[in-house]
This record gives sequence, C-alpha cells and structure tokens, in this order.
Amino acid sequence: MQATTADRILFLLKTRGPAAAASLASALAMTAMGARQHLAALERQGLVAHRDERRSVGRPKRMWSLTAQGHARFPDGHAQMTVELLDAVRAVFGEPGLDRLIAKREAETLSRYRRSLAGVASPAARLRRLAKLRSAEGYMAECRADAAGGFLLVENHCPVCAAARACQGLCRSELALFRALLPDCAVERVEHVLAGARRCAYRVQPPRRSGPAR
Repeated sequence: MQATTADRILFLLKTRGPAAAASLASALAMTAMGARQHLAALERQGLVAHRDERRSVGRPKRMWSLTAQGHARFPDGHAQMTVELLDAVRAVFGEPGLDRLIAKREAETLSRYRRSLAGVASPAARLRRLAKLRSAEGYMAECRADAAGGFLLVENHCPVCAAARACQGLCRSELALFRALLPDCAVERVEHVLAGARRCAYRVQPPRRSGPAR
C-alpha cells in the first residue's frame, strides 16, 4: 500500500527529528503551503506539535516534531505483552533469572548477527549490514560517516522501548552486542531514548592506521 503524504511527513519527523514546514516541503517535492496544511491536520489529530524558535534576526522559526501519540504510530513490538512477560519472569525467578533471560537473548542475537556478517571484513561494510539487520527488526537504523573519521549507527525507532523502560538490562545488552560484533572498534552510546533523546545513536571508531615506520 502506497504511503500517504501524512505518513511520509510522520516518517521524516521520526527519522530526521524536528523540521520546519519548508524543509518538509522540499523533501517531499510539494509546496510549503501544502506541507503546512498537512501539518495542521496532523496537529488536530494529536500526532505532531510545534514550537517557535526565536532567532536573533527576523521572525521565529516554527519547528514541528512528533508527539508521544505520533511516536506510537510506529511499531512497538507488542509492548504491553512484553512488559507483562518481563514482570512475570522477575516475579517468579527474581532479578538473577531476568538477567539470565537477557543474557540468553543476547547470545542468540549475537550468533544470528555473526552468521549474517560472516565474510564482511571492513567496519564500514559490517555497520551497513548491521543497520539493514536492525531495520528489518523495526529499529529504522542507518549508518553514517562522521567528521571524526568514524561512523554513527543511528536507530530512529525502538520497537522494544516499553520493555527497555521496564528492564534497562536490555539497553546494556544492546551496547554489549554491538561491541562484540565490532571487537576492533571503540563503540559508545552517544544518544539514548531512555535518557530523553528522540533516538538511540552509537559512535563507532575503527582502529586508526599507524603511519609508516621511520
């Protein structure tokens, strides 16, 4: 089914963050007036909201972003059922049992990813393949080069966010997973949904090549 203009606007706000109507119009090859009309309709539905950013010169710039209801339009990975299962594991087996469950999930995911990454040597190629794997699981992931010579693995959506809020060991597990998949690289989380960011992002720094010996 073809996405509507409203769906495409929601997707852009999800993956790119707050944006002005003119920027959205440019990305969608439509008029700014048309973009504003769609945004107004989405605002009435409670899916987007705006704030006016004051500038030193000129009129304030109106920036649009998703509301909590707008974020909820994207897959949540059966959030309520997952949270209830985690609560049940914690109640029956305690925190040690929950830790074992997370470790089991991490080990199985690591094994599956390693099979998919087999034969992919360079960090850049591995990250691009990893982003595709994560996107297939609902994370809306992408890999970008950064100014420091490394890479940024961005996850614009967390389909298990509700579960991660209930059990933050899941987030620690994700970071450990990426570090295991990229053992020669320094991997750090630089943006975190649970810390209030709109997305999760990981900076990946491959080993620096040493210059020729003198």
